[in-house]
Amino acid sequence: MMCHQRTSESRPDAALPELDSGLTLLETSHPHSTALHQLALDTVQQVDGVAYWVDARNTSSSYTLHEVAPHRRLLQRIRLARGFTAYQHFMLIRRVVNRASARTGCIVVPDLASLYRDNDVPDHEATAMLDAVLAALSEVADVYDIPVIVTDAAGDDLTEQVASEVATSYECEQTGMGYRFVGEDYETTVYWEDGYWQTTIPYWVDLLGVAEEQADTAGIGPITPATVGGA
Repeated sequence: MMCHQRTSESRPDAALPELDSGLTLLETSHPHSTALHQLALDTVQQVDGVAYWVDARNTSSSYTLHEVAPHRRLLQRIRLARGFTAYQHFMLIRRVVNRASARTGCIVVPDLASLYRDNDVPDHEATAMLDAVLAALSEVADVYDIPVIVTDAAGDDLTEQVASEVATSYECEQTGMGYRFVGEDYETTVYWEDGYWQTTIPYWVDLLGVAEEQADTAGIGPITPATVGGA
């Protein structure tokens, strides 16, 4: 499914993917990347209803949320809870899933597998608990047609477990012009700055196509350079 690029209303200098319902994995180089805050708040702004944020490892920064949010009214729609152990996190997910309804806007679960890596959780139990969490989030997303944003940057077996259950994933990297999001059907191709916008080659290829494709579409065949002197 094609994901459309738009300028964020909360961050006019950011081009962000528009999320569909289902589990979306945001892959970042650092677990505390503010790209999550931008994408999450932009998603909250685009949907109706309450947003549930189940935090781990203090990923949620109140400073960043206030800085990125276009107005405080948006933050009032977020219900944030934080688990400090895998068992607390598991119960919080269970509570959110039970509270979710057709009036729920979205769910945000950063560092999803992080607490399940702790030494107090046996490996077999961690895998089973994470499976249950992923299944519950997938079901609630499907039943109520809502986006669920998750992150996990460890790159181990539990990360692969998360990645295998998501419907969509985006890689995000920091560039000199801002965050660049890349997914199967999406790539950031425009960066906005004060008073101007910076385009990329993929932007113009997407807009105009390549010269040979344009010529074929017109029915005149590929364009070849003329030789000097008519030879």
